[in-house]
This record gives sequence, C-alpha cells and structure tokens, in this order.
Amino acid sequence: MRIRDILRRKGNAVATVRPDATVRELLATLAEHNIGAAVVSPDGETIAGIASERDVVRHLHEHGARLLDRPVSDIMTAEVRTCEPGADVHDLRLTMTEHRIRHIPVVVDGRLAGLVSIGDVVKSAIGELESEREHLVDYIQRAP
Repeated sequence: MRIRDILRRKGNAVATVRPDATVRELLATLAEHNIGAAVVSPDGETIAGIASERDVVRHLHEHGARLLDRPVSDIMTAEVRTCEPGADVHDLRLTMTEHRIRHIPVVVDGRLAGLVSIGDVVKSAIGELESEREHLVDYIQRAP
C-alpha cells in the first residue's frame, strides 16, 4: 500500500499555522480540528516546521504560561521528515516507529500535499490484515 492510498481515503487537507502565530493560536487550531499537530507554514504550501501538543507541553514546563504568547517558531521542530505520495506505508511505519514521529507531511514537488499520522498508518495495516484474513478464510472454506 502507498501513502497516496491513505490520502485518497482521508483527504489531503492539512491544518497549518504561520511561524509568527502564537502558541495560543496553535492550540486553538489543534482544538478546532481535533488534531495533535499542525504544519508550520508561511504560505500553506512550504514547510517551515511542525508543532505538536508534545512541543507545547515540553516548552510549558520550561517557560510557564508566558509561552502562550510566544511565536510557534520558538517551539516547532524545524527539521521535518517528509514523504511522497508514492512512499510505501510499511517503510513509513518503520520510520515513524524508529524516530518516534507521529506526523509526517506529504510533499509533491516541494509543496505540502497532505499529512499522515501514525493512526492513519496503523489503520491501514489493520485494514490489510483484515483483508488478508478474509481471503484466507474464503480460501479455506472453498478447499475440498
């Protein structure tokens, strides 16, 4: 299965925030969309970073409530791993597990084209296993 198959099912909409948005605005975006991370982008197409709930919690511990009025660029992860729509889901699952990453932006020609979460990847793996199980059960039931 390829990443494009996941995007076909879930869509390619991605919540973004500008690097100069406040952490408070980031939290509002995460709550509004019921998501755990947003891509940080100055224009909705290029990727400056990614900011997650974990980033907020880790920096809150250090800076306290005044963090809420600081720019997202202060807490975002600037080195973002990305993938292309043709990437293999199994390979991406290994990358996400090995590097403890929960969200990976999908890019086409350097432009943001979607976002895949660990939940999306796990859901696709479960779907593949269920399909394989159904085929095996069908095969066994038809055997003489």
